Amino acid sequence: MGHRPTTRTSTPAGNGQGAPALTLAIDPAALAPLVRAVVAEVIAQLEPDRVKIDESRLCFGEEEAAAMLGLRSSQLRDERRRGRIAASSIVGRRVRYQRADLVRYLSERRVNGG
Repeated sequence: MGHRPTTRTSTPAGNGQGAPALTLAIDPAALAPLVRAVVAEVIAQLEPDRVKIDESRLCFGEEEAAAMLGLRSSQLRDERRRGRIAASSIVGRRVRYQRADLVRYLSERRVNGG
């Protein structure tokens, strides 16, 4: 007995109709203006929030830092005690978080292609 050639048709996900899959070729140079426009729009949307942050400040107290991260102060304190975020202890055992440490904490926890 000889072997018969097998023919397979690619189908788009969920189609099930046996239609050929779609192949799309896009010139990257043609996308460049669209990408620039989207990036400019996102930056413009973020700008009002950026100017609200006082970049001259060196550090933040636990309440402020937690609010910046969208956490309760107790959650931030627990993260610090677990060694997941750096902090400094100043006079009177007050805890302060540097802006760079807050950014690093967020960056290390990116979930979407980060």
